Amino acid sequence: MADTSKFHTHIEIKAPTPPPPTLAPPAAWPFSSELVETTTTATSTLQDQRIPFFRSRSRRRIGEDTWVISVFVILHIVAFFATMFVNDCWTNSHHDCALKVFGRLSFQPLSENPLLGPSASTLDEMGALRRTFSTQYHQIWRLFTSPCLHAGAIHLVINLCCVIFIGVHLEQEFGSLRIGLVYILSAFAGTLVAAVFVQNRPTVSSSGALCGLLGAMLSMLIRNWKVYTNKFAALAFLFVISTINFILGLLPYVDNFSNVGGFISGFLLGFVLFFNPQVTKVAQNKGGFFEYGDKGSVKLKLKQKLESPVLRSVSLLLFGLILAGCLLAVLLGVNMNQHCRWCQYVDCVPVKWWSCKDKGTYCETMVNDAQLTLTCMSNGNFRVFPFTNISQSRLNDLCSLLCS
Repeated sequence: MADTSKFHTHIEIKAPTPPPPTLAPPAAWPFSSELVETTTTATSTLQDQRIPFFRSRSRRRIGEDTWVISVFVILHIVAFFATMFVNDCWTNSHHDCALKVFGRLSFQPLSENPLLGPSASTLDEMGALRRTFSTQYHQIWRLFTSPCLHAGAIHLVINLCCVIFIGVHLEQEFGSLRIGLVYILSAFAGTLVAAVFVQNRPTVSSSGALCGLLGAMLSMLIRNWKVYTNKFAALAFLFVISTINFILGLLPYVDNFSNVGGFISGFLLGFVLFFNPQVTKVAQNKGGFFEYGDKGSVKLKLKQKLESPVLRSVSLLLFGLILAGCLLAVLLGVNMNQHCRWCQYVDCVPVKWWSCKDKGTYCETMVNDAQLTLTCMSNGNFRVFPFTNISQSRLNDLCSLLCS
């Protein structure tokens, strides 16, 4: 026992100067380490939670459907076939038709309708917009029929293909109710804008609803910018589709102002209704929400909750002002073309086949030896027809073609 005591005493006396003790980390060091680890985890979680803008159908929610878009597509197809049935080019145009194999459903000549569709008088009969109908006859019901009409088969195919692709994607993300509201309200708002700028020629506004979906898609992309991965590809897609529809709007019978009004309305409604997407289960698949387990996530969610009502309220207010202002202008018969001379070129490009000037047409008819001669009094153009049984509405169509 004594030796052991001496040994310990010897060690304590003879030991060299011990190295300076290692300083304990400051009190905040463990917390900082945990914060760094948590931040790294949150960053990697954010990267994992980002999803492609156009997800494959296998990653969609089970049980989702797209019945609203299907109803709208069927409605447009039925309306177009009804329009072509009423048009009856085979009889009214005396077999002067494109694709005569379709018989009664054949199209007007390409010189009359380059989109393979009906005549101007048929569009008037089916409910297209025209200045005289809205100002002189106050036919407000055309605001509800014009969004259902298409100018031709080319217009119908392009429009519905875009509606199916974009509408199905949005309906699967946000549900049928919200997509239905965006579609209907954008179509109506676009038609109101078109009615303010419409000239004295028939135009249809069915593309306004599609442009509303495009605008809503853009606002959804902006609102959930950090959620999606292929954002620039989506922007390029939106630009291409919008450009195609704008070019179509420069052709006869398609109204570009409805496209502009529909796009702006859809953009605002997207901020109102598309506040978060319906994605797959976040806990396991990490679909599209920012679901972090740290304080930063709580602050992010709180910030979004505070910002969303303000953004949605402002967007709803702007949409309401646009809707009310255009509706009042239509009821008062305001013609914006009188205040904006160049606005007509937003909706029309003057070429040798048609004119963009809003002018009246007057033609003189002369019947001689089972022939009818139609002469435009403004430019002297005339055409001789080997028949005389031409309806007055068809004469008006032919007169417009001669004077354009």
